[in-house]
Amino acid sequence: MEIANDPVNALTVDVEDYFQVESFADVVSRKDWARWESRIERNTYKLLDMFARHNTRGTFFILGWIAERYPHLAREILSAGHEIACHSYDHQFILNQRPEDFRADVRRAKLLLEDITGVAVEGYRAPTYSIVEQTLWALEILVEEGFRYDSSIFPIHHDRYGIPGARRFPYVIYCASGEIIEFPPSTTRLAGQNLPMTGGGYFRLLPYPVFRWGLRRINRVEGQSAIFMVHAWEVDPDQPALPGTRLNIWRHRINLRQTESRLERLLGEFRFAPVRDVLRLGSETARSAEPLLVGPDPFYAPMD
Repeated sequence: MEIANDPVNALTVDVEDYFQVESFADVVSRKDWARWESRIERNTYKLLDMFARHNTRGTFFILGWIAERYPHLAREILSAGHEIACHSYDHQFILNQRPEDFRADVRRAKLLLEDITGVAVEGYRAPTYSIVEQTLWALEILVEEGFRYDSSIFPIHHDRYGIPGARRFPYVIYCASGEIIEFPPSTTRLAGQNLPMTGGGYFRLLPYPVFRWGLRRINRVEGQSAIFMVHAWEVDPDQPALPGTRLNIWRHRINLRQTESRLERLLGEFRFAPVRDVLRLGSETARSAEPLLVGPDPFYAPMD
C-alpha cells in the first residue's frame, strides 16, 4: 500500500487505568483508586512494544496520578522517543470543576510530569474531551500555565462532550493571555454531519474497513492529518469487570479483544508521529484557519 505521500497523522495514547474512566466515576471513588488492581504498566508496555515493532513514535497523555505512582513508566515512555503530554491529574470532568480547581489540577499534573521526565510538557487533553462551550474558560488557564496545544474540542454531537460547529482540523485559539493551537479529535464529514474517526470507543465500535476509509478520506481527499487515540486499557480485554449502567459497560467493553489486532493493522497502513511533530509540519495550515476567540467572557466563533 502506498502511504509515503500521505499526510503524517498524530498517534496518541491516554495513559489511564480501566477504573479511572468517566463511565465508572459514580461507582469507583477516587479515594479508592489505590485499592484496585492496577494494570497500567503491562498495558503501556504492550503499546510501547507494538510501536517499537512498527518504528512509530507518538504522544502519551499521562494522568498525573499515574505518573506520581509509576514515575519509571513516564521515563521509559520518554526514553523510547515518545512525547510526554498531560491528561490532567486525576481525570476530573471539567464541567464539575471551578476554574481555580482546574488550574490547580493541571498545574499539579504538569509540574509532576516535568519533574519526573526533565522535559517541558506542551500538550493537554481534557478528560472525556470535556472542553465544551460551557468550559471554554479552561483554554485561558491552559495558556497561562504554559501549554502550547490542546486536543479536547470534539466537533460532534454527543451526550457528554462536543462543540458541533468547531473546526475539524488544527487552528489557533486566541486568548487574552496568549494563544494555543487546537488539534481537534478527528472526524469525517458525510451527509452534512461530522462522523467520529478519532479512535477510542469509535475504533472498537466501527468495522475496521470503515475506520480505515475515514482516515484515508481525511488524508487523501481532504489532504489533512488525522489524530488517533487509544486508551492504555483498550489493549487489555481481560481487565476486571466493573459495575455500572448497561450503556456504560457496553461503551467500555465492546470489542476490547479486537483493539490490539486492529491497531497493528492501522500502524502498518498509515504514517504516524507525535502531536508536536505533526503540528510543526502543519503549522502554516493551523495559522491560516479562522481562529477561535476566547475572552474574559467566553466567545465562540463557529468555524465551518
